[in-house]
Amino acid sequence: MDIHGFVTAMEQVAPPEMAEDYDAGRIGLIVEGKEEIGTVCCALDATEHVAGAAVRAGADMLVVHHTPLWNPVTAVRGPTARLLRTLLAAGMNLYVMHTNFDHAAGGVNDVLAARLDLSGTERMTAGVVGNCSLAPEEIARRLPGGGIRVYGEVGTIRRLAVVGGSGFDPDLLREAADLGAEAFLSAELKHSVARASPLPCLEATHYALEAPAMEALASRMGWHYIPDPPHVVVIP
Repeated sequence: MDIHGFVTAMEQVAPPEMAEDYDAGRIGLIVEGKEEIGTVCCALDATEHVAGAAVRAGADMLVVHHTPLWNPVTAVRGPTARLLRTLLAAGMNLYVMHTNFDHAAGGVNDVLAARLDLSGTERMTAGVVGNCSLAPEEIARRLPGGGIRVYGEVGTIRRLAVVGGSGFDPDLLREAADLGAEAFLSAELKHSVARASPLPCLEATHYALEAPAMEALASRMGWHYIPDPPHVVVIP
């Protein structure tokens, strides 16, 4: 497949117009490489480890969730230089699908809901709410590494809101409560938000909530998935 056909196919999986406004210019084909795409690798982040593994796999395309070029680049040095050097030397394309993949059918939040066996799901502004029959301990076991922190009193959860990534937004918490959620699962919880939340908050790592969707996408598309979890140690 040529690069134009690949981009067209990816835009059908996660249409760019579904992305949040802040993703403008930060999704799609971020680094141009070879015209012909044979081998594709997929990961959550375009780290140096992931880029090196993709080179060793002979990839022509690396698909990731988070762009490595979030802020305007005024100097190319350090980790950015090392990453770009690896990609450009290999002629590898880099394609980013971020909040458009969060919102897409079969995307980040749908995969997360499926992993937790949520049923009767309803979409929120971001994320989904669904019927649940899991205790927090089981939710933690179903996520890849790191466990979860629980803020508030909660037992078996009958209805759960899930938002992949950094989703602890006061407006989303209220929206989830209005949809009958009994708890809210996301990442990167601020103290002030936890204090004011109308729901118990279950805090996982950003990686644990989003990497499963990239692994599922790779499986669906027949790509090579490259895991690269952060080193997290919980010290009591």
